[in-house]
Amino acid sequence: MVSRTSKFRGSRTHGRGKKAGRGAGLRGGRGNAGLHKHKWIYTVKYMPDHFGHHGFKRPQSVVVSKVTMNLSEVEESLPAFERDGFATRKGGKWSVDLTKMGVDKLLGSGRIKTPVSVTVSEASANAEVKLKAAGGELIKGKSKPEA
Repeated sequence: MVSRTSKFRGSRTHGRGKKAGRGAGLRGGRGNAGLHKHKWIYTVKYMPDHFGHHGFKRPQSVVVSKVTMNLSEVEESLPAFERDGFATRKGGKWSVDLTKMGVDKLLGSGRIKTPVSVTVSEASANAEVKLKAAGGELIKGKSKPEA
């Protein structure tokens, strides 16, 4: 019986067509090969953002994110704040120092019924209105020192 190789002697392609027998020849290369050359139209049509830089990343020294807290959270956490030394109770009125806790801004989400005196560097207008409606007050204090 004749071997397969000797059977194809004299045949230019050995039964494999033009380029199929050479590595990844029939596909135009492996993976992303040729995206800047023979696969350019595919790149332009289906992968337009594949090459180049897109956007930028801001330096972390410039990015500032404020630590915020909602009014409802303040009311829920009053006993825990007292235990940790951030709040005191005199009579029926609470006094909370959020700047000492590291909170930068008080937000007005939720409901509050307890009269609370809150010290914080910033507060939303809604938080101020709700706090005063509950019989409390807002004291704008110094923000924590920047590290």
